[in-house]
This record gives sequence, structure tokens and C-alpha cells, in this order.
Amino acid sequence: MLVRDWMTKDPVVVAPDTPVLEAIRLLKEKGFRRLPVMEGGRLVGLVTDKDLKDAMPSKATTLSVWEMNYLLAKLTVREVMARPVVTVEADAPLEKAALLMEERKIGGLPVMEGERLVGIITVTDVLRAFIEVLGLKLGGLRITVDIPDVPGALAQMAQAVPPANIVSIATAAHLPGYQRLVMRVVGEDVEGVPKRLEAAGERVVDVRPG
Repeated sequence: MLVRDWMTKDPVVVAPDTPVLEAIRLLKEKGFRRLPVMEGGRLVGLVTDKDLKDAMPSKATTLSVWEMNYLLAKLTVREVMARPVVTVEADAPLEKAALLMEERKIGGLPVMEGERLVGIITVTDVLRAFIEVLGLKLGGLRITVDIPDVPGALAQMAQAVPPANIVSIATAAHLPGYQRLVMRVVGEDVEGVPKRLEAAGERVVDVRPG
């Protein structure tokens, strides 16, 4: 899976001189949480709803309404945006984007093709992909199995699944001498898969409906 397959394409952008109040209106109207900041066709910053809210005067301010409106009218995105911007390439694996967001503690990344902004990828997009990859909407059985950490163990385990079908499989943990796998099986005689696995000598750790 590549970033381009899950990103939001052609994101709404603002210019550095966009008033903060206009950026707030855009975020609220479009239901977004971040806006790339473009200048002369180049990505120069990123502004989030938190950045904009932090720029608003405190409720404890002694400024009059007229003074607050005057200051807010002059405040621009350039003064509150984050820079430099952490980005990811459109053809990067989705897991690279997930790792970048986890390491940098951020909720979204502008997506680039060279110097051109082509999209935005967010934590929500990564979660959508996670749900798809694990087949969470397909039902069936979710089975956790510990298999020996040796070549061929996965293929041997899979032979016990038919006539049911494996639609997703993921490594959940590395244990001494074993790998813990979580797989989802659907189809014919899916209820019999755990017993067939155990009869084949596999260590079934957990079974629950999809």
C-alpha cells in the first residue's frame, strides 16, 4: 500500500498572508484540521486548528472587543504556521507515513511529488487502511496462533485452514522461539478452523468472532 492510495487528493490550501480568521472559517466549513500553506507554488508551512486556536486571545484578556477584532484582523497564517514542514512522498509505503507521524507526534503529513503538493495523509487515513488490511468488516473468525519461528512454519499452519480462507494475517509479537500471528478466516466451515489447527499441532492462543 502506498500513501497515494489513501491520501486526500488536491487539499485545500491557504497563502501565508491569509488572515487567521479566514483560515479558521475554512477549517470549520470544510471539516478539516490542517491546511498546507503555499507561496509561489511552493509548500512553505502547515497550519492546524490547534495553531489557530492558540493564536486567539484568552478569555481572560483585558482587551476590548474592538481591540481584539483589530488585532485578529491583522494576524495572518504566516505568524502561526509550523515550519519547516514534515512531508512524505506519494509513492512511499503507507507504513513510512505512519512511522513519521508516530515519531514526530503529528496527526497529518502533506504528500509530495517532488516539489508539488498532491495530497494530505492523516492518522484517520492510516486507521482506514489498517481496518481494510485486517479485514475487520468481513466478519469470520479472528484467530491468534503462536507458530515456531522457523522457515516454512507459516505455510504449514496455513494448510490446516481450508476449506475456510485466510483473508488477513499479521505478526502480533515475537516470543522466544515463536511468532504470534493474528489472522482472520472466512468462508466454509470457518468454525472448524481452530480444531483443525490444534489437530495439526499448532498453538491456538485466542479465538473470537470477527
